[in-house]
Amino acid sequence: TPDKFVNNERRVALKGEAFFSITQDKTKPFIIETQDDVEIRVVGTSFNVKSFETFTEVIVETGIVELKKGNSVMRLVANDKARIYSKDSIIKVEKKTDDLYKYYRSKSFDCDNTPLWKVVEVLNEAYDERIVIKDKSLRNLKLNTQFDQEDIDIVMQVLEATFEFTVTKKRNTYYITQ
Repeated sequence: TPDKFVNNERRVALKGEAFFSITQDKTKPFIIETQDDVEIRVVGTSFNVKSFETFTEVIVETGIVELKKGNSVMRLVANDKARIYSKDSIIKVEKKTDDLYKYYRSKSFDCDNTPLWKVVEVLNEAYDERIVIKDKSLRNLKLNTQFDQEDIDIVMQVLEATFEFTVTKKRNTYYITQ
């Protein structure tokens, strides 16, 4: 973030993922421009943003955030999660269902009745690994645990023991099977 902003706004461009905790200043709104032309406008709040070429995702922890893409404008409040795909201007809003998005700040994964497919999705992103659930019947198994800065091999051993399925590693991919 710049040390000083010019004019009557605080404007930054984002590529990737970041967590923002914005000091309230009604005279100088904070504006984030994502790489797929989404504009996020806030006055004072805390929220997480993922900005990729194909989509932008915003999860609000406190306060109010305004999203704008094209002619679409949406206001989000605490615990709202929105995703905007670069190919259209539709802003899809839902309540956040877990706190896994905090992993890159907290270095821990808090799973509270979290489906296995979601855990695997976040592990793939966090560890830059390739984990594949081979049996679709395993996708919705629910996990209640916390991983705190664990090695990926340890995480996979815990999953294997918890659910009594098989984890096999071939080359750079973990396969989960019945």
